[in-house]
Amino acid sequence: MSSEHPADGTRDTGSPAGRSPDSPFRHENASRDSAPQYVLPLVVRIERAEPPARTDALETAARAVLEILGDERSAGDGEWARAVRDWQDARIRKVVRRARGAEWRKACALPGITVTGKAAEVRVFPPVPLDGWPKELAKLQVSGTDLDDPEPPEPAAPGEPVLWMSPEVTMSAGKAMAQAGHGAQLAWWELSGEQRAAWRAAGYPLAVRTAGPSGWPDLTGSGLPVVRDAGFTEIAPGSCTVVADHPALPASRRA
Repeated sequence: MSSEHPADGTRDTGSPAGRSPDSPFRHENASRDSAPQYVLPLVVRIERAEPPARTDALETAARAVLEILGDERSAGDGEWARAVRDWQDARIRKVVRRARGAEWRKACALPGITVTGKAAEVRVFPPVPLDGWPKELAKLQVSGTDLDDPEPPEPAAPGEPVLWMSPEVTMSAGKAMAQAGHGAQLAWWELSGEQRAAWRAAGYPLAVRTAGPSGWPDLTGSGLPVVRDAGFTEIAPGSCTVVADHPALPASRRA
């Protein structure tokens, strides 16, 4: 679905002072580059007969990232906490692989969280070192069948968090899933603990939509969190791929 895909989540305007004190983006980029590098594995279920719709898969992947960030096992002395902290002290790398049938069942036997959308299923796993993938996941395919939307998605509901995808960048479904996950993570880190708890209690509602070409420059310059791709796969370094708009953010267009 997508090759490994590090990214640098930034805000074009605004100050880190407004971020949660435990935000992984409190560090300079050089610090995150020199830290040991981890990756967040995500596996999407794609059965030959019934593949999920593209937007459904993107939204489910984004929610999967939020689920592991908000899970009690990722906090404090939880069993995943150290791995999550180490991962976030470096680049926010995510890799999306695909599975079906027995491969999917084997993946589901590993510690992780399965998140379902309308039809999509994505399992997210605790971060692992770049060269330390579990064998059940390492053998899964990165490239393969792409996904499409049979019908254009409906407009996002008023007040719903939206991950706006760039209208200027063409991405495979797998890469777009990773990018949507990056956007959700940037929004999460901009929120207070109370705001995160409210989002979690609501089930992490969100929409992934492609921005209109005319409105994209305003979004990228709005002060909302912006994902900039590191350029290792598919697209040019520094490309703006996602703008994360949550109604609790000061610059939100969705309040």
